[in-house]
Amino acid sequence: MHCVYLLKSKKDNFLYIGRTDNIENRVEKHNKGYVLSTKIHAPFELLYYEAYLHPKDAIERENKLKHHGSVIGHLKNRVKNGLNS
Repeated sequence: MHCVYLLKSKKDNFLYIGRTDNIENRVEKHNKGYVLSTKIHAPFELLYYEAYLHPKDAIERENKLKHHGSVIGHLKNRVKNGLNS
């Protein structure tokens, strides 16, 4: 299974969008500081993920979330209660 996920920093509310084929392992790596781009924002909570059978679908979704403002805006609206907690 290929996942696109949204993490929220418990430290400073930083949001991170990523993609993986092992969600549990990847979130653990973020929380242990093994991911350079998120190291200073750890620890994280997993707010949301989407699972895809084909990696190309996950890649396309991640790119849309990262590079199209309206798409991430819709996702933020979908998880608004998690963002505010």
